[in-house]
Amino acid sequence: MKISINMLSSADKVDGQGVGSAYLEQVSLIKDNASDIFDVRVNDKEDADIIHVHTVEPRNYLRMKKSKGVTVAYVHFLPTTLDGSINLPKPAFSIFKKYVIKFYNTADHLVVVNPTFINELEKNGISKDKVTYIPNYVSKDSFYKMDTDEINNIRAKYDIKEDDFVVLGVGQVQTRKGVLDFVEVAKKLPNIKFVWCGGFSFGKITDGYNELKKIYDNPPKNVKFLGIIPRDEMNKMYNMSDVLFMPSYNELFPMSILEAVNSSKPLLLRDLDLYKDILFKKYLSEESNEGFIKDIKLLKDDKNLYEKYSNYSKEISEFYSKEHVLKMWEKFYKEIYNKQKEEIK
Repeated sequence: MKISINMLSSADKVDGQGVGSAYLEQVSLIKDNASDIFDVRVNDKEDADIIHVHTVEPRNYLRMKKSKGVTVAYVHFLPTTLDGSINLPKPAFSIFKKYVIKFYNTADHLVVVNPTFINELEKNGISKDKVTYIPNYVSKDSFYKMDTDEINNIRAKYDIKEDDFVVLGVGQVQTRKGVLDFVEVAKKLPNIKFVWCGGFSFGKITDGYNELKKIYDNPPKNVKFLGIIPRDEMNKMYNMSDVLFMPSYNELFPMSILEAVNSSKPLLLRDLDLYKDILFKKYLSEESNEGFIKDIKLLKDDKNLYEKYSNYSKEISEFYSKEHVLKMWEKFYKEIYNKQKEEIK
């Protein structure tokens, strides 16, 4: 008999969010590759052996409370990572942060996409014993390296020359994503094209909205803000670029990194501890705009260095393969299901 899993989420209702991309990939991974073991449903009204919650709406909180099955919550963010994302009155923000921790505490099991957040959850009173690390995954059928003619056609569409060096930024236009730094770095490198894919998914409650909107509407000549790009078009964006530049101040495990390495793009990231355990130091990292400027120049001018970090991205892509991540999910689901059955006995 198959183990039934009910996936509860509204993450795909708002375009341009990494949470939505991660949710769609995870559901597809299990449905398409483990249907002989699991009966996967999405937002089904009926209970199931496993209730896997991807988003923190109150209705999902209530479903976890009422379910007779084993409950799992996907930790796509922590209260601390909300700082710099949304701008709410302090009392409302404080209440929401407390609710998020209560939500996570209600689940029987938590899955984190980055191992560094196990300690962060423990600081909020959540036992390590209920937390499992399973990384994000990106399909190589959707994200892959394209040929030169295809890339040149994409560049032409966006008025980018074949020989332009293109630096790509991806994510919601928010303070914590480092958008202001992205633009400041671009100003210092006028002969290089900078492209940002992403928009204001949270609208006017986005942290720093007024300042960011002015820059978004009137960027420097060498900067293009393309807005929210549908996910099925994002592979083209990675392929038309030369480097993925992510100056974010706070992240969990950006889907954009996994998407970009599938097309062998070198990674330039802010020097954050969270990347060290998941990307194996196979990327360039800096702490300041001066460092970012230096590295972008090097990647543009030093072909050997560029090839080295392009190959590093290939290695990252190979580690986060479908087979590797699928085995982790199969093992996890079977273990929590069997554990609950034993406890019922």
